Amino acid sequence: MYYLVYGFLYLMSLLPMWMLYGLSDFVCWLLFRLFGYRHGVLSANLALAFPEKSEQERETIIRRFQQNFTDTFIETIKLFSAGKDFITSRMTGEFHVFNELYDRGLKCQVHMGHNFNWELGNIAYGYNCKHPLLGVYMPLKNKAMDRIFRELRSKTGTILVPATDMRKSMLQHRDKQYLLGLVADQVPSNPDKAYWLNFFGIPSAFIPGPEKGARTGNIPVVFVHITRKKRGYYHLHAKLVSENPHELPEGELTRRYRDFLEDVIREQPDMWLWSHRRWKKGWKPAYLSNWIDNVPAPEKDVNPYESISQ
Repeated sequence: MYYLVYGFLYLMSLLPMWMLYGLSDFVCWLLFRLFGYRHGVLSANLALAFPEKSEQERETIIRRFQQNFTDTFIETIKLFSAGKDFITSRMTGEFHVFNELYDRGLKCQVHMGHNFNWELGNIAYGYNCKHPLLGVYMPLKNKAMDRIFRELRSKTGTILVPATDMRKSMLQHRDKQYLLGLVADQVPSNPDKAYWLNFFGIPSAFIPGPEKGARTGNIPVVFVHITRKKRGYYHLHAKLVSENPHELPEGELTRRYRDFLEDVIREQPDMWLWSHRRWKKGWKPAYLSNWIDNVPAPEKDVNPYESISQ
């Protein structure tokens, strides 16, 4: 199965981009227009995040998101055969931020969200930066697809660290310089241990690990996001947020990340992954000890999806 799927994807990657984008247009129409894939989730999320926008404005964001969604997968397929010139011309970035930390002998921790096209950003990093990149990922259940994506993501030297065994996997790197890449906007599996604060004004759970790891190891933290210049061309933005995170009070780094992520999403809302239920972990007063926002926590249960029609 592995060789069959890999061979098919590699052959597809040899097609010129105009043909691949034609395929993306067709898949977008088929998936979203004909079958209505996750339209209810998209509408609900955008209604919660942007209540001030009209339904027509939110629908425009949905349409653009849908195109970016299928483009991202098509562009990822292209990476199977794409060379350095192709990749570095399509993903420019502020890579000097990382290299300056490396030259000073420092490790680095990156916090970013699911902004398209993160797969291209990962591959481009290897051509531009000095730190070995440790990329935290969630293994896929399908073994063939998991192997294919592990090989693709490590194409330019990324060392993949499974999220299911992260602590053990990190031991061999603890005395080395590295850049640890964390996509930190996932919904935590355990809301009892999550940090809680408002995200777009709605109580939301955030994974505590990125902040705790940075503060414990006093590892400089860089916030990263990707913007789209035109179809197929992106720019990676990098901002050093704290060089000494152990000096920050608990919760401050996560609050800064929340503010950063909101700003990034508001700037290009169609570039964020809206197709998952971001607020599916409803707030309960039982989580009060983990509330880290600077405003009072809600005094009763909050399930934002109950307040909107889907």
